[in-house]
Amino acid sequence: MFDSLSDKIERAFKLLKGQGKITEVNVSETVKEIRKALLDADVNYKVAKQFTDTVKEKALGQNVLTAISPGQLLTKITRDELALLMGGASVDIKLSSSPTVILMSGLQGSGKTTFSGKLASYLKNKRGKKPLLIACDLYRPAAIDQLHVLGEQIGVEVFSDRESKDAVSIAKRGVQQAKENGNSVVIIDTAGRLAVDEVMMNEIEAVKKAVDPDEILFVVDAMTGQDAVNTAKAFNERLNFDGVVLTKLDGDTRGGAALSIKSVVNKPIKFVGTGEKMEAMDVFHPERMADRILGMGDVVTLVERAQEQFNVEDARKLQKKIAKNQFDFNDFVAQLQQIKKMGNMKDLVSMIPGVGKAIKDVDIKDDAFNGIEAIVASMTPYEREHPESLNGSRRQRIAKGSGTSVTDVNKLIKQFDETRKMMRMMGDKKNMMKMMSQMKNMR
Repeated sequence: MFDSLSDKIERAFKLLKGQGKITEVNVSETVKEIRKALLDADVNYKVAKQFTDTVKEKALGQNVLTAISPGQLLTKITRDELALLMGGASVDIKLSSSPTVILMSGLQGSGKTTFSGKLASYLKNKRGKKPLLIACDLYRPAAIDQLHVLGEQIGVEVFSDRESKDAVSIAKRGVQQAKENGNSVVIIDTAGRLAVDEVMMNEIEAVKKAVDPDEILFVVDAMTGQDAVNTAKAFNERLNFDGVVLTKLDGDTRGGAALSIKSVVNKPIKFVGTGEKMEAMDVFHPERMADRILGMGDVVTLVERAQEQFNVEDARKLQKKIAKNQFDFNDFVAQLQQIKKMGNMKDLVSMIPGVGKAIKDVDIKDDAFNGIEAIVASMTPYEREHPESLNGSRRQRIAKGSGTSVTDVNKLIKQFDETRKMMRMMGDKKNMMKMMSQMKNMR
């Protein structure tokens, strides 16, 4: 979402390229361009001005070491200040009492119901909790149905009452059921409107008073920019919420809400939504987001996602097969499926330092592996286990069965062979240098 902002900040830093020292003139020019970039990203004007004034003050107050350039120094200062602007450090959700009651708030269309499902899935699978979803959106058509579908999808029970029009009563009865059934977390999905109105605010205030939630989260669509910040202020004045959830960060948004909202309402961003899938959400880490804005990638999040799919015993078995050169197409597809579970493909690749900028105009679809899986699925069990058996006639049959061309099949087999060679090299320290030289030829 920060592609445009990243480009403009990078151009601003180029003003310092070749400069031997920090001066008020060159820093002022650079900071002016950074401020313009922030305003173009729909960052609140006061926030942008205060941010750039702080960067300028800190830059002029430091001597440039001989080991670094003025551009590198200003990049570090900007990175640190961006992280502080977005909260400085991640803030965990409060899970103290049992059941912990979490009240969701926000406008209609912000992704509140979808995120309620994502949060339930996260708490169940990653925090070991037993959540209960409560459907208190009684106005939006099919809102209750949507929550039930999500609950069934993630294996979480949903409490609802289709006959009642009293959100307070439903919330109270849902919490009571959670206590009786031993649910450790309750997530209450409330009604939203197209704009802030008195009826909506009165209802959610009444629900808050009735259930006394441990945590109130405000869900906001990041694509609405500065409007998101103004809506957050209105909700915070009435609810005094505990944290913000930014949804739709995978969309074409300028990012102003993410950069402004903490300063304006003084409440931390706790989670971000990055897609439609139930796994497409992350705990918000300001430092990592600052790195991504400045094109430094996000290796830590990439590793964490990989570890979530990592099975020690499976990895040990795979290592033995690689050592014996027995890595086959079954293993190949299994690895692809693990990668798919890690999330949006373009988002994953952009976490690699330096790669995000290179692929910003490249369309990497989530179904990018479908063709590969179709080819492998058209192989016989024997062929998958013995790739060396794939002669010309077999390749023609596989192409026909998978709806692809022989060229596609040949290309996949060649890439598979290169992958297998590289994996063997990784297990042999003597061949590591040779492997590094060959990696530039990998597709």
